[in-house]
Amino acid sequence: MSREIEWTDSEEIGIQLQEKYPEIEPYSVRFTDLHKYVTELPGFVGDPTKSNEGILEAIQAAWNEEWEDAK
Repeated sequence: MSREIEWTDSEEIGIQLQEKYPEIEPYSVRFTDLHKYVTELPGFVGDPTKSNEGILEAIQAAWNEEWEDAK
């Protein structure tokens, strides 16, 4: 079972997004789609209404770091 993750767990979310969507370049993803991807992750328990641009930027940056490392 996945551990519970919240909006503030940007590094863990970045890892999971890279594992789930390895073919997607993170900075090409719109925030509306990123929000959907995050809320659909296994173990995500955060309130979907509690995200904001700063949180999504941090998640996108963490995901991009994982994506760059996987190249």
